Amino acid sequence: MANNKNASSTWSDVRAALLNFDRAGLQGLVQDLYAASKDNQAFLHARLGLGHDQLKPFKASISNWICPDIMRNQPISVSKAKKAIADYKKAIGRPDGLAELSIFYCEEAFRFLEFCSMEDESYFAALIRMYDRSLKFVLNLPPAERATYLERLDKLRSRGRHVGWGVEDELNSLWYAADLDEHPGK
Repeated sequence: MANNKNASSTWSDVRAALLNFDRAGLQGLVQDLYAASKDNQAFLHARLGLGHDQLKPFKASISNWICPDIMRNQPISVSKAKKAIADYKKAIGRPDGLAELSIFYCEEAFRFLEFCSMEDESYFAALIRMYDRSLKFVLNLPPAERATYLERLDKLRSRGRHVGWGVEDELNSLWYAADLDEHPGK
């Protein structure tokens, strides 16, 4: 394989280079990737089914970014909170895990809004979009697995009343559009 310094490497280049590794070399590479970042560790733990709570690092990341400690001047980042869910999806992507993480995102966003009374339209819009994704994730689960998630989503609708900006109305619209009116809210 020619080594062209001007061209960007692709997955094909990486795959070809990996063919030169023996088992010990490949384990060493994975060990180095594991040691390089907490995100890599969370990915490998989730992918390999290690630990008792594979969602914990993803939830911690969501919490850190969507419900930061403003007394410590920690920044808010909707995109980084959403990235934790995307990272989980890449690692393992179990439908129940996606439902759990997306609902957790909404719960943490409400916790933050109830604590600090922030008025940021883009934050509210992101919350509404995540609620919509949560509903879709839950409705894609087998019916027997939906009840607990639907109860949590239903409780979130009433929490929207305290936020303003029409959040409660939007969440109710999404709920009723999903034909969930047999689960009364509030």
